[in-house]
Amino acid sequence: MEDLVVIDDPGAAGVSLDPVRVRLLAELAEPGSATTLAGKLDLPRQKLNYHLRTLEKHGLVELVEERRKGNCTERVLQATASAYLISPRVLAGVQPDPADSPDGFSARWLLALAARTLREVGEMLVGARKARRKLATFAVDGEIRFASAADRSAFATELSQALTGLVAKYHDESAPSGRSHRLVVAVHPKPRGEGR
Repeated sequence: MEDLVVIDDPGAAGVSLDPVRVRLLAELAEPGSATTLAGKLDLPRQKLNYHLRTLEKHGLVELVEERRKGNCTERVLQATASAYLISPRVLAGVQPDPADSPDGFSARWLLALAARTLREVGEMLVGARKARRKLATFAVDGEIRFASAADRSAFATELSQALTGLVAKYHDESAPSGRSHRLVVAVHPKPRGEGR
């Protein structure tokens, strides 16, 4: 079982959004069968079998073992990952593009950057797993509380200047064996209800 799978197939994305299937994926963090899940989810085994076959067809669950019970064979399945994300590629024709409105203070631009990051890192993660390699990434997550909008603006200016200096120091366009990396730094309000 993978820790995270990015879904980039529209069919698999659609299948994963059904509320019953979401519950099945959560329950199948541990192996289970239609019989064992029927009691937990209070649904008929036949209905669960239909949903399990659909999830299996799209690669969201996989067969762990088959057990003979009398004249029947019980299929034990497990989710292919403990967490799933749907790539913006699923909505290829309408996914946000950071090039459309590059405005550092726009929420739309921030979401377009996040969507691009999810799409690109998700695709590279799939390739790295196939090659049995790690994907070199780095991220920082923190929290800052501004006393005023003016302080937030001053912080944004200083952060931009500091990053510009660091990029100028380490960027080498002519490095023959170098590899370009994306740098995304975001500051946004913390959702209400998540502490101070």
